Amino acid sequence: MENNLELGKKELNKLLFGNKNFVQGTPNAKNMCLETLKKFAFHQEPYAAVLSCSDSRVVPEIIFDCGIGELFVIRVAGIALGPNVTESIEYAVKKLKVPLLILLGHDDCGVMKYAKEHYPVMTDDFKSIMSAVYPVLDKKEDIKCHNFFAMEHTKWVEKTLIEKSKIVKTAVDNKELLIAKCHFDHSTGLVNLI
Repeated sequence: MENNLELGKKELNKLLFGNKNFVQGTPNAKNMCLETLKKFAFHQEPYAAVLSCSDSRVVPEIIFDCGIGELFVIRVAGIALGPNVTESIEYAVKKLKVPLLILLGHDDCGVMKYAKEHYPVMTDDFKSIMSAVYPVLDKKEDIKCHNFFAMEHTKWVEKTLIEKSKIVKTAVDNKELLIAKCHFDHSTGLVNLI
């Protein structure tokens, strides 16, 4: 029987294969209908959680070629960590027992552009988002490219989750959860591991 870490790797490979279907224009997702929804009317069994940006071009179910019931998706601008986002991830890990968490950053992220434009000033708008993004710039002030910044932020999100969430840290330490840091390239449609 597979342990959760092996299962997480298997699910990651399945999602990366689904991403290739998306890129090639040959999606295979079949569970995108009312019949599937009825099957999950009173329970859910996602095999992965995805923390994704709210950006309208980054739709995990589409870019991974998935349908209803497969992914537990948490979307927030800039994949900015805050209490509700962290607890949503913890819910997926502790209650839904997902073996895989994907942290999905992307190219041309408006949050990264905004942060670069205003750093180090804390603007009146978007304070909670900026407070979740600025720490990366505090440590790497030489960041010029906002796409590179987005990748560095994804790494920071993983580190911070493990440091601040006992549920996530315990699951990772016990090999019950695989965290995959990913980046979505708009020019190719590919999701790449970072």
